[in-house]
Amino acid sequence: MSLVIRNGTLIDESGERAADVRIADGRVVEVGADVAGDDGDDVIDATECVVSPGFVDLHTHLREPGREEAETIETGSRAAALGGFTAVVAMPNTDPTQDSVEVVEFVRRQGERARLCDVRPSGSITIGRSGEQLTPFAELADVGVTLFTDDGNGVQDPQLMRRALEYASGLDVTLAQHCEVEALTAGAVMHEGECCSHLGLPGWPALAEELMVHRDIELVRLTGAPVHLLHLSTARSVELVRAAKADGLAVTAEATPHHISLTDELLASYQALYKVNPPLRTMADVDAVRGGLADGTIDAIATDHAPHTPESKEQPLDAAPPGMVGLETALGVAIASLDMSLSEIVGAMSWRPARIARIDDEHGRPIAAGEPANLTVFDPGHRWEVVPAELASKSHNTPFVGVPLEGRVRSTILRGELVVNDGRALR
Repeated sequence: MSLVIRNGTLIDESGERAADVRIADGRVVEVGADVAGDDGDDVIDATECVVSPGFVDLHTHLREPGREEAETIETGSRAAALGGFTAVVAMPNTDPTQDSVEVVEFVRRQGERARLCDVRPSGSITIGRSGEQLTPFAELADVGVTLFTDDGNGVQDPQLMRRALEYASGLDVTLAQHCEVEALTAGAVMHEGECCSHLGLPGWPALAEELMVHRDIELVRLTGAPVHLLHLSTARSVELVRAAKADGLAVTAEATPHHISLTDELLASYQALYKVNPPLRTMADVDAVRGGLADGTIDAIATDHAPHTPESKEQPLDAAPPGMVGLETALGVAIASLDMSLSEIVGAMSWRPARIARIDDEHGRPIAAGEPANLTVFDPGHRWEVVPAELASKSHNTPFVGVPLEGRVRSTILRGELVVNDGRALR
């Protein structure tokens, strides 16, 4: 199809400007003032909207294979497209685990069938995410896996993590670490602090995250291999990453929308909607994570989209699984919560995560003639609230009901084709 986007404000890594965009055959073919289209072109009026490279989520749980009652690759892809994401990295904690070519290729094929966003499977660092034996990185890298993680579990054995980094250093891949020393978090349901003590709930110390952040930074220093740190949540973690970057180490990091907007005090309701891993922290931690995003210490905003069925989230706090859905609300939470320019927010959701995922040959690209047409059109001033029943995700475990959000996606364009228009999925 051919398409013209008119009257928008373009934001990409080169800056911000007013221009029209014409798309044909999957690519941007013209950018400029008053671009002339053909009679058969579809037209998007982007007045008062931003046109940006498509968003990239480094951290999406699509649940398939194994837990299709909570999400499928199709429903999760639709939620991603509605949230402005043209690419997502599918986490490997599926059943079976994404530790073999067969499972990785299944996930990729399901994403291609959905045709809603580019689904990039990750691979696990260890077989079965058991923390005992390394996955065959080279075999998975040969079929396009660029990011490996045992997300949901941190690699507990430092010697095994060192071997993983040494193995990965010879390949064009990145290891992503879930930073949690499990010996310090057994039985915990929320952040260890004043609120935890008041409520009488088992606490999850910030130190459990920070020890592994420190350990893996030092392993990067030793091996030279890159590490991406998932969902940072504490002030000290941000300080450690800031110092590592000052030393020139190959460390990147992400933060979730919920860790820049919600605090541990919400657990006073005893609602499992607010139970996440790592847990919601204090306002001081929230401010530090926001500051880390603002100064570039934290590279990316990643959703950690984690769908769960209603019956699983309705269990008592100690039994309910951690996680919340976030693909459709990420932009609205980010704009409402961060004291950052739109360009900085788009960078954290588009070209910076695209580079970390090593898919920046297709995603997060400049909006210029000849470039792939993976684009998002959003209204940054649109104020709205979540209606769970209207979410495209198969699960509706969102904590943002009744929370004013700002900024909503109007259109998402994948390889030159409209997959979302006027806020509605077309597939």
